[in-house]
Amino acid sequence: MILTSRVDVSANRRNRKYDRRTQVRRVAWALCWPIFRCIPRPCWALRVWLLRMFGARIGQGVHVYPSVRITMPWNLRIGDQAAIGDHAILYALGEIQIGARATVSQYAHLCAGSHDIRDLARPLMTPPISVGPDAWICADAFVGPGVRIGKGAILGARAVAMKDLPEGKVGVGNPMVVQAKHD
Repeated sequence: MILTSRVDVSANRRNRKYDRRTQVRRVAWALCWPIFRCIPRPCWALRVWLLRMFGARIGQGVHVYPSVRITMPWNLRIGDQAAIGDHAILYALGEIQIGARATVSQYAHLCAGSHDIRDLARPLMTPPISVGPDAWICADAFVGPGVRIGKGAILGARAVAMKDLPEGKVGVGNPMVVQAKHD
């Protein structure tokens, strides 16, 4: 693709991306972030409680490690017994839904935000991400905006999912290639 016009950085910066309430919530979360990180590892319930205080909807028996980076917890929906591993990034500019018993492994990145490349002002877009029940996002994998990972699917280590991964399938590589159903 050849750009024939210049990107309008000024228009992007002038564009108000969040209302006042959201801006206040982001500041409050940033101030509480050090508390979240300092809660000892085995104190799962305390971290979940703090996330719920910021509007996250989280089921029972969920493990969120203290090194997880979460942008906007009020955009999180996490089902019972799910686990979010060390240093995972939940860039929840849009909704991120993680199903029951799903695992998001260490250093995985779920990115529910991007910019419209067709518009020179590059406005913010926040398409939701859905990770189905019993799915596994393996170490260092990336899930892009608007992607759905199906029930019981596995996104392999370091794989990049910029399109949906169907139920029960395995996705590997960059770009992701969908393999046959796993047993």
